[in-house]
Amino acid sequence: MDIGELLSYKPPNAPKRPQDEGDDDEDPRGEYEKQRKYRKLGISASSEFEKKKRPPRDLPDEASSQVTEEEKDKILELVENEETDVDVLDESTLKRMVLLFEKRALKNQEMRIKFPDLPEKFMESELELHEIIQELHAITTVPDLYPLLVELQAIPSLLELLAHENTDIAVSVVDLLQELTDVDILHESKEGADALMDALLQHQACALLVQNMERLDESVKEEAEGVHNTLSIFENLSECRPEVCPEAAKQGLLAWVLKRLRVKGPFDANKLYASEVLAILLQSHPENRQLLGDLDGIDVLLQQLAFYKRHDPTSNEENEMMENLFNCLCSSLMYAPNRERFLRGEGLQLMNLMLREKKLSRNGSLKVLDHAMSGPDGKENCNKFVDILGLRTIFPLFMKTPKKNRRRTLTTEEHEEHVVSIISSMLRNCRGPQRQRLLSKFTENDHEKVDRLLELHFKYLEKVEQVDNQIEMNRRNKDDSDDDEEERDEANYLQRLEGGLFTLQLVDYIILEVCSGGGGPPSLKQRVTQILNLRGGSLKTIRHVMREYAGNLGDAGDSDWKEQEQQHILQLVDKF
Repeated sequence: MDIGELLSYKPPNAPKRPQDEGDDDEDPRGEYEKQRKYRKLGISASSEFEKKKRPPRDLPDEASSQVTEEEKDKILELVENEETDVDVLDESTLKRMVLLFEKRALKNQEMRIKFPDLPEKFMESELELHEIIQELHAITTVPDLYPLLVELQAIPSLLELLAHENTDIAVSVVDLLQELTDVDILHESKEGADALMDALLQHQACALLVQNMERLDESVKEEAEGVHNTLSIFENLSECRPEVCPEAAKQGLLAWVLKRLRVKGPFDANKLYASEVLAILLQSHPENRQLLGDLDGIDVLLQQLAFYKRHDPTSNEENEMMENLFNCLCSSLMYAPNRERFLRGEGLQLMNLMLREKKLSRNGSLKVLDHAMSGPDGKENCNKFVDILGLRTIFPLFMKTPKKNRRRTLTTEEHEEHVVSIISSMLRNCRGPQRQRLLSKFTENDHEKVDRLLELHFKYLEKVEQVDNQIEMNRRNKDDSDDDEEERDEANYLQRLEGGLFTLQLVDYIILEVCSGGGGPPSLKQRVTQILNLRGGSLKTIRHVMREYAGNLGDAGDSDWKEQEQQHILQLVDKF
């Protein structure tokens, strides 16, 4: 048998877990869940037994209850026997299994060194090694034994096999590690989870897993499954130990994910999973956003998203990947230098075109523009957006919120929030001719955009009043004497922000800027006052909203910026 035949040989007693096509859409890890439940035979065995032994319908009630009691005893006995024979591991059994694993790994290594060019000589030892790795899956049913597994030094031995010449062995180890690190299993034993995590990180598991992924050929089904399971391991690690993310990114995971996203070819499950892992890496880790910028990740994301400028995703899974990429871009733009890379990479032009094309990508592009232009670091992007005629795109969306599409998209409130946030950012950051062009938009067509502003003001004012009434009712019905007053006030403020206060603050900020910020004609203020009087509103309400906004400014910039912004808002309030 030549080396090609050996590598393609699959032992009959250790088949790869097939992916069920019907379940892929719902859960890519559905087959794994099915097999894990199969090993825990208690429930399934008893239910099957019960179906077979169910008494006939025409038995009298007493006989039925008697048979049921007898069955219960038999079922319990059956389950106990199954667990004793199959599932339950004790320390001595685990020690024997690990010792056998170590022996077979060593024997295979020796045979490969002794007969490197004679596969028939080391084939048997390789099959035996594959077989014992499959048997080690039984450990996942008893996570309390994980500390013993670590103590027996099995983890470094398993990780060493990730570099095995035969990728089937490496993939089988990945499969085992994926199951060992399953979050549901780890939650069953905190001590076991901590021991396993410590051992994996101590022995550079992240770097070894990435190195193994780099050599796998995804055109081979089993190796593609190996990549999928490896990404699943990283997801499990990040959920149990979020602090692992920066280390994993530095050890090559971030670079591998970006490279994987660039691969040309049809959409597949691994590309979706790669986008999910990238979103996890960037979500709460500023150092990873910086690393993404250093690796030219902004350009990679823009290139991948450019396809969706004129094409909608063809499936829900592909749509999910597109949303993940937009979220990755939003996260990365929270790191200020990436906004400059976004500007240089013509990200603004791409997002502007997406808004005009009216495809599904329009929702994501709106979020990205909001992130790119907000705060003091968004100044250059705001001015550039006016220069590329972005006002012609954003104001039609401001005047009329698009109807919700059949597929999951932004809600009306989310859409309006992003649009008014973009306009408020431009009013805050634009100067000179760009600001004049922006202000002139509010006088067009008999001040129709001022009318829309006031329409939004009253809409969100009503929403906030409803939330305030709810908070007041809760306060009356609940004894808050034991609660911390500062914590309660903060929780109430957050509830009000989510209930519409944030959008109301943005709308009222725009009203202040166009009326009192300088550069706008007096007719703007006159129109605002006229509509307020017609609808029973008042300037006082707007002033109150903006004073509260100034007092609760977040930390978008440094302390100097925050102080300047507070003074600017209060000056606008005084002039209004």
